[in-house]
Amino acid sequence: MGPVRPAQVVRKEVALLAVDKAKIQQAVRMILEAVGEDPNREGLLETPRRVADFYEEVFAGLHRDPAERLSAIFNENHEEMVIVRDISFESMCEHHLLPFIGKAHVAYIPRSGRVVGLSKLARIVEDFSRRPQLQERLTSQIADLLMEHLNPQGVLVVVEAEHMCMTMRGVRKPGAVTITSAVRGVFATSSPTRAEAMALIRGTR
Repeated sequence: MGPVRPAQVVRKEVALLAVDKAKIQQAVRMILEAVGEDPNREGLLETPRRVADFYEEVFAGLHRDPAERLSAIFNENHEEMVIVRDISFESMCEHHLLPFIGKAHVAYIPRSGRVVGLSKLARIVEDFSRRPQLQERLTSQIADLLMEHLNPQGVLVVVEAEHMCMTMRGVRKPGAVTITSAVRGVFATSSPTRAEAMALIRGTR
């Protein structure tokens, strides 16, 4: 069967604002001066430009609508669990603008055979992660988007990540991993279904 294309599709318009790289460069120069460095030193001359390019890349998700990844939904005679695990991602903690890096595991159970391409699940994780984030919010955003646009029987998202704000500063505990989950629909109401998904994600089944 081909993709399901509803007669009327309401799309959310997202304002795509260009990254002001000149302003970022100016700010980086000020930071270098504030910490006691000379931004005109040979090794730092290109640093503001490099940081601006870096921020444009890691915050690209601010200018994308992840819902567009679900514009093509397919009919398939399948209403059993679908899981994509070990989706790697990098994001930036909004509290310190330091990276947190990890993996996301996404499970859903289709309703009425409505399925989406597997790569789209990875793209959704990428879109939401490439913006100033909290791991808790990232986890919920992925689950809520799939529930809204796929209307599945349920969604389960598990995210595990190491946060540089815990490794490089403050408590300084490298290797500590934060795990968050979001359960929706049948995964929230059925303990056996939730347990089955968790076992498959952990590779223990």
